[in-house]
Amino acid sequence: MKQEGLAFLADNSRYTRRFAREVGRRCRDSSIRDVARALHLDWHTTKELEKEYLREQLSRAGEPRPKIIGIDEVSVRKGQQYRIVVSDLVRRRPIWFDGPDRSQASLERFYQWLGPNRCSKVELAVMDMWEPFAAATVKHVPKVAILYDKFHVVQHLNDALDEVRRSEYARLSSDRERRFIKGQRYTLLSRRAHLSYRGRCALKLLLQANKRLQVAYLLKESFDQLWSYRSAGGARVFFWNWQQALRWQRLVPYEKFAEMVLRHWDGIAAYCQQEHKVSLGFVEGLNNKVRVIQRRAYGLRDEEYLRLKVLTMTLPRI
Repeated sequence: MKQEGLAFLADNSRYTRRFAREVGRRCRDSSIRDVARALHLDWHTTKELEKEYLREQLSRAGEPRPKIIGIDEVSVRKGQQYRIVVSDLVRRRPIWFDGPDRSQASLERFYQWLGPNRCSKVELAVMDMWEPFAAATVKHVPKVAILYDKFHVVQHLNDALDEVRRSEYARLSSDRERRFIKGQRYTLLSRRAHLSYRGRCALKLLLQANKRLQVAYLLKESFDQLWSYRSAGGARVFFWNWQQALRWQRLVPYEKFAEMVLRHWDGIAAYCQQEHKVSLGFVEGLNNKVRVIQRRAYGLRDEEYLRLKVLTMTLPRI
């Protein structure tokens, strides 16, 4: 028996495309359960109608042809399970979300999906200092410029400062000496300009009480000057002087940080070039949005649904 197809029907033939769009629009701001309850629908039906809406959003966005990409990983479950999210930093939208982990082979799947022609158009790749990402990128886009995300570089420096704080707390034996350090982790890790009056007073007492933490904090604050240089040469001179300030300070975590920076210097110094001045905060903001989606879909194991939600989170409503 032949059945005629009707263009206005959704994939679920009991509902129209217009109704599916209404469900999808509501699900942008509410959970599936709340939308299903409001519209007197089954939970599974609501989810499938939303997925149809998300697919239509994605098809209307067109084929991505990125020139500047941002690469990051997102933890999707406990037990070190990751997915890689790749964004077009010019159009400010995620274009690929897949896995099954953060290995070189996983990222190579993105470049295979993109294809040689579109890969050749990629001029800059922004990423953290995870070696498999750089290896996969250079393999498929040999002429690409790699820029290491400054937020991840600063995070490594904050980790080094926190390690110094813990070692100083362990070294001191009396509660009288420890009281200046106890409970001041976030005071140390914050920029002084961002602290409240009480925070600045606590920081002043802490730095007066502990010489090593004072040196570590001042080195952490001064490192931010690196991002202001307009030439790689100027940045290199600054970093050489910063590294010299470490001599005789016995700050082992900082020495390890400096070695890591030297190993990745080309990708860090690339930030100084004017053509590489891109919005690096978008990738981190995207990570936060993915976490919000995960919290709203807690317990959901539909990988395709999560992929569609991530890829359409910045697209306009239809």
